[in-house]
Amino acid sequence: MSRDLIGYGATPPAAQWPSGARVAVNFVINYEEGAENSPLYGDELSEGFLSDMVGAARHPARAMAMESLYEYGSRAGFWRLYRLFTDRAAPVTVFGVAAAMEQNPNAVEAMLKANWEVATHGYRWIDYQYIAPEVEADHIAKAIAIHTALTGERPLGWYQGRTSPNTARLVAQEGGFLYDADSYADDLPYWDDRHGKAQLIVPYSLDANDMKMVALNGFTEGEQFFRYLRDTFDQLAEEGGRMMSIGLHGRIAGRPGRARAVARFLDHVMESGAAWITTRREIARHWIATHPYGGGA
Repeated sequence: MSRDLIGYGATPPAAQWPSGARVAVNFVINYEEGAENSPLYGDELSEGFLSDMVGAARHPARAMAMESLYEYGSRAGFWRLYRLFTDRAAPVTVFGVAAAMEQNPNAVEAMLKANWEVATHGYRWIDYQYIAPEVEADHIAKAIAIHTALTGERPLGWYQGRTSPNTARLVAQEGGFLYDADSYADDLPYWDDRHGKAQLIVPYSLDANDMKMVALNGFTEGEQFFRYLRDTFDQLAEEGGRMMSIGLHGRIAGRPGRARAVARFLDHVMESGAAWITTRREIARHWIATHPYGGGA
């Protein structure tokens, strides 16, 4: 299958965001805690990814320190971010891993009470690169079923994160997702028709993402994170007609020193007058209405 290395090129379409906004801004809280790798759940090795133990070894026995770092995200960090956004009445999209959500129904209830969009982050927070297509398809179905039982409606947004070469095809063929976020390829939504169905892609971001706080080449403290987010937003506002995704995790940005950076950035965006702060679902609906599929990716 060919790659699309051209995209919109030098002339991206006019986004026409509501109320003349320069940037559509979407904050994402990734809810993964309790769905990561652990022999407790039958996995061969413990988790070694995206925690303050940078470069942690993976073990065939449970790694209790790693588990507790993840537990901080669901026990404390999520609630700090929850207060930060609800105090400002700012919309949020949750990328919720089904196996994590079902272990903390109080968090799910809070998401729904806040009227946040709850998109699915798949069934497990594991790497699908080498998982058989039929197993991955089964996990997609399980994610949808668990999500529906917990929230009362099927998810309309999809983000696996640690994808396989089959993920995009399986998601398009499932047929029920308003958008797929498993791309980092653009500053705007775009259509992908390579898998037998026109699937809207609402790309995500790994640079404006707190995961860089726990990476060897990442931000070392909150001020760097704030400055990068601010500069990204200001550049996109200057260009106009773009979208910005900000990725957060309870166990990372939910830590006190990092949450203050998120709060400062959110206040900067709200005070700018240039932003449409919204959910990915609303961005997708706007794009479908404004730039419907036209018979070519």
